[in-house]
Amino acid sequence: MEIPPTQKTTAAVDSVLEAIGDTPLVRLPLDFDDQPRCEIFLKLEYLNPSGSVKDRIALAMVRGAEARGELKPGGRIVECTSGNTGAGLCVVAACLGYAITLVIPDKMSQEKIAVLRALGADVVVTPANVTIEDPMHYTKVAERIAAETPGGWWPNQYHNRDNTQSHYEGTGQEIWNQCQGKIDAFVAGAGTGGTLSGIGQALKEKNPSVQIIGVDPPGSILADYWKTGELIEPGPYAVEGVGEEEIPGAWDASLIDDYLIIKDGESFRMARKLAKKTGIFAGGSSGMNLVAALQVARTLPADACVVTLMPDSGRAYLSKVYSDGWMKDAGYLPRVSAKTAILGDLLREKEQCAVRPEDTLAWAVRQAGERGIRPLPIADGTTLLGVLDEHAAAAHLSEGKDLTQFSVQACMTDAPPVLSLQDPWKDASTLFQTHEVLLIRTEDGWTSLHLQDWLRALPRLDHSA
Repeated sequence: MEIPPTQKTTAAVDSVLEAIGDTPLVRLPLDFDDQPRCEIFLKLEYLNPSGSVKDRIALAMVRGAEARGELKPGGRIVECTSGNTGAGLCVVAACLGYAITLVIPDKMSQEKIAVLRALGADVVVTPANVTIEDPMHYTKVAERIAAETPGGWWPNQYHNRDNTQSHYEGTGQEIWNQCQGKIDAFVAGAGTGGTLSGIGQALKEKNPSVQIIGVDPPGSILADYWKTGELIEPGPYAVEGVGEEEIPGAWDASLIDDYLIIKDGESFRMARKLAKKTGIFAGGSSGMNLVAALQVARTLPADACVVTLMPDSGRAYLSKVYSDGWMKDAGYLPRVSAKTAILGDLLREKEQCAVRPEDTLAWAVRQAGERGIRPLPIADGTTLLGVLDEHAAAAHLSEGKDLTQFSVQACMTDAPPVLSLQDPWKDASTLFQTHEVLLIRTEDGWTSLHLQDWLRALPRLDHSA
């Protein structure tokens, strides 16, 4: 079997910082889409060390700040981030010996927040539903913390020219070289604007006829501002890492030839399709970019070439874009008729486990705690006997008792009402009038349905169908 040559050098490097950039450009299979189009190439930026395109600007901004004397040894980096720039800055901070504080809106995935903490950052979570002028907006909080912290430095990626320059000198040149100068259009979303503008400048200097196409989610102000020169009232959108509610200084509207607006649902469904059909496991903004790139490609001759970015990995969105439950709850997958819906249509993905009455209480508590299975069913084969009495188990622990010396049967209580997957959804609504949790019998055992799960699932119903 022939092994394809790698894009990266095989020589060892002294730091993970030297592994930033030089990401591969991969051709989208021609049979991915059934409509005639030209070639599309995907720049796999999620293969950077921290998993996103933002590694490039993180290193460039820190090195620029060091050169200007803004960030000194022993200093602390304080930045506002949707997650990816924060992760890149964490990697740079770890390698160069800086402390770091990151401010992130609460709409971002829990995976992103967990990654930042794992990489050593102090994380401050702020509300996402505030205006840019609000003192609790994540940009304002980061600016304030940096100003109040001795040795603090705020990169302010949205208005930092090192952001744009890193893509002008790096990413844009890589794309031009990888395409051997044959590129007709570059398509990408903008958050800070640095990626789109830096790459756009690099490509247009090489060939002014290259079309630079921006992509925006509805609710962002960038596309409308580019088209009309007027600021609209920003609205909510779910795709992460792109779109804006103010005009970033790193964004150069003069380089852009057109702007497309792609809805969240289209973006997320495309990312899922890309993963299943090509093995390219990318995030929601990558799906947005690809939807737009396909639209552009259909307008070009068959021998044209379109390039777009895959900014980050799908691993950061397992609880969102790649969760059927989340996609259904948010309405990004088809709703189900309220007239015919059954409980199985409204359940979320959850772990399932049951313990036997003779199992140790230590084992049961571990299943309930580590795996989050509550209430924990106690069963003899296919017969449900009850559920773990968590209050009794907690009392034993409070007294310092060895739970391996107790059987589950010693801490068993009555099970809540049990329904099946095939039962009408209204049966659960009736029971929730008097209960906080139900058990649902599945093919493999039992799963819990809490009232808070129910509140999230009910929007899946289409009451007009």
